[in-house]
Amino acid sequence: MTKSLEDARKELDDEFQSVRKGLRKIHEELEKLDKAGPEDDLEGMLDDFEGFVKKIRTGGLLGGGAKGHRKALKEYRELTQG
Repeated sequence: MTKSLEDARKELDDEFQSVRKGLRKIHEELEKLDKAGPEDDLEGMLDDFEGFVKKIRTGGLLGGGAKGHRKALKEYRELTQG
């Protein structure tokens, strides 16, 4: 079934907002790293940070992350550009 332009745009906007929400989390985690001191576990913090970035890039169980946004963008462009 072919999506309508309106449905494709809604999916694109939803995926974009999901990624933006994730980017806020990345900024929060990066701030924690920036404030870390010599007695903090930098390796562990960086490992956690890497996990956040990967989840936002690839998505989780319910979301598509940036990967989902790329798919939605492709579908939207196909509808708008033919």
